[in-house]
Amino acid sequence: MLLSNNKNGKSTSRFLRMKKEPTKGNEGQLLDLLKRVLPKATHDPKLAAKIYKVFETELKAKARATAFEKFCAKVELPNLEASNVASVKQQLAASFDEGDVTVKPNRKEQCLSVEVALPDGSQFSGEIRVNPNATMNEDGEQEITLKFIPFPVCLPGDAELVWLLAKRENLTPEEAAIALAKVEEEFWASKSGQKLQRDRVEKYFPEFIARVPAGMLSEAGLKRHYKTPEPLKLLRTLAER
Repeated sequence: MLLSNNKNGKSTSRFLRMKKEPTKGNEGQLLDLLKRVLPKATHDPKLAAKIYKVFETELKAKARATAFEKFCAKVELPNLEASNVASVKQQLAASFDEGDVTVKPNRKEQCLSVEVALPDGSQFSGEIRVNPNATMNEDGEQEITLKFIPFPVCLPGDAELVWLLAKRENLTPEEAAIALAKVEEEFWASKSGQKLQRDRVEKYFPEFIARVPAGMLSEAGLKRHYKTPEPLKLLRTLAER
């Protein structure tokens, strides 16, 4: 196995689970909107269902293509040994269980050409570069540290009060929000959280984010930049001369 999935956020296996359903982000919102608009645009339910199906299929194909590109960009092979090549092929075959996976080592260019052909005619191709400096963990698995990217959040009642958090780049905003809610629930249910409640600390988000251990956030792929929230600063443009 080349890729690991541990609690330190060094997981790239998420990229291997090629999305068969569009996430509840922009794509999901678009499908929801289309489902509401189509009955207004046509009174033919069969036509509306057909149009919706085409859009859904295209979005799924786009999600699979994006996941495939991320997979090829993230994985770095330490060499082109047969075991490593076979591992890549095995993981792709598991992700595209109905697809035909082909891998071709190119020792001259020091890369692995990867191709996936699906029964519906979709085809994906890419290259995985060899990196002799790629680190391996104790199990012989490659460790790739995912970067943190900004994840500012606010409460529904005060959109101008922003907490500057960060999330691993493999998490969507929706997944990060779910993970944050789960951590908050676990924190208040922990011994430390129960003690704080007995000490009459209010069970509110500001109290949680100021006291939650960094380790709990890290295990969920999150990070706290600042404990103390600050109001959003409104910048003013310079006056024209």
